Amino acid sequence: MDPEVTSLAQSAGTTLVALMATDAWHRARDGVTQLWRRTQPERAETVAAELEVGREDVLAAVAADDRETLDELRLQWQELVRRLLVARPDAVEALRGLLNQLDPGGSTARQITQHATASGQARVYQAGRDQHIAER
Repeated sequence: MDPEVTSLAQSAGTTLVALMATDAWHRARDGVTQLWRRTQPERAETVAAELEVGREDVLAAVAADDRETLDELRLQWQELVRRLLVARPDAVEALRGLLNQLDPGGSTARQITQHATASGQARVYQAGRDQHIAER
């Protein structure tokens, strides 16, 4: 599997789900639907309907602070986008352009949430990026 396609699909799924709960939702929905109309027109209406249902799910999950559902929705959209990119490699540049319009700089896709629990003598080390630990 092409790592570039996988990475782009992950970024798209994460960005799309994040934007579903924002004022940028309509632009995101229209852009993604248009992408499907250009690349797989026979699936465009189905994807548009899935976007609407997905947004309702995201809003409910955000209201309930249900991170598990949000993770599942991200994975669902990542896989849907990945399948599109595998079937239509010419969609890679169009998707990259759409993501740049919707999320300049990619800040939405880079949001990181971490949770950890330690007990007793345990230690937890978390990092959103590089981490260097030098214990003696």
